[in-house]
Amino acid sequence: MIMITKLTTPHTTTSLQFREGSSDKVYHATIEPKDDGFIVTFAYGRRGTTLTAGTKTTAPVTLAQAQAIHHKLITSKIAKGYQLSGESSGSPGAPYQQTGHEGRDSGIRCQLLNAVDESELARLLGDKQHCLQEKHDGRRLLVRKQGNEIIGINRRGLVVALPKTIRRAVEELPVDVLIDGEAVGDTLHVFDLLEVKGNDMRQRGYLHRYAGLLMLIDPEHPSLRPVSTVVEPADKLAMFQTFRQCGCEGVVFKNIDAQFSPGRPNFGGTQLKFKFVESASFVVTGRNAKRSVALGLYDGDKLVSAGNVTIPPNHTIPQVGTVSEVKYLYGFRDSGAIYQPVYLGPRTDIPASECTTDQLKYKSEAA
Repeated sequence: MIMITKLTTPHTTTSLQFREGSSDKVYHATIEPKDDGFIVTFAYGRRGTTLTAGTKTTAPVTLAQAQAIHHKLITSKIAKGYQLSGESSGSPGAPYQQTGHEGRDSGIRCQLLNAVDESELARLLGDKQHCLQEKHDGRRLLVRKQGNEIIGINRRGLVVALPKTIRRAVEELPVDVLIDGEAVGDTLHVFDLLEVKGNDMRQRGYLHRYAGLLMLIDPEHPSLRPVSTVVEPADKLAMFQTFRQCGCEGVVFKNIDAQFSPGRPNFGGTQLKFKFVESASFVVTGRNAKRSVALGLYDGDKLVSAGNVTIPPNHTIPQVGTVSEVKYLYGFRDSGAIYQPVYLGPRTDIPASECTTDQLKYKSEAA
């Protein structure tokens, strides 16, 4: 039997782990001082991935109340099979650094990419107008540093908590910045510089912005890592083949002279993505037997069926109405169902309205 001791310090982190079969998850709960009281924050997910973070207190509470909330939270997790990981500490700090503004609209919007068909690859690989980068399989994350304030921003423009390693790395930057990248675990793979020293860089060409990024960030930094970028056709072809052989998610092509353009164009655009493995975001429309859920996509204003997917034992079965990421081989145009679906996890950063049928790549059912 594991005993949980009441906390006596005003800033305490308790770390738990759950390992069973292929499941390897972590859960962290922290009491943090805020204003005249305390809040209880948490972060959870698969080990080595970018964790989902939040708070159990909507407003600061007394230390006694925070301790009770923290104790109840940890006790409930241990009852579900979690164990103390040995990482718990009474010293300041948490795996994710909360700012108290999580969920607030930052007013900042990222540039979203349309997919490119395989028939366009020869042109994009052969010209010198587009650079090529790896498409990392993580979560979109912008980070803004203004004086002593550092915030994370997701693809929807909402303020989110930052992994401590990324936050500390941004703190070390000598100037105020707004950078854009893809978070994989505790590393931010940075690919754009939107603001620096109070100057807006969005109207500069992409290669100019990327050059500024390289001057600012050490390419060997473990937590802030500029993405590798090539322009010459021979280099692009070699990198493309390497990424494909290594099982990477895909590549991104960017027009080197293009300005930053927030949002997603109706079609095409100055930044394009090509995935080696297909995946899409689906709305969970129902729960089936044996850990299976029904999936749906919007076709205009109508939510249509996209088949079913089995939820692995190391994942929580998602609630109806939430958004999930699913890998698949191809879709059937006639039925709308996807073939060989594999559940990847929840997508709290994507609204249901973006789960549309135009995400899918199809194969005719008659083929």
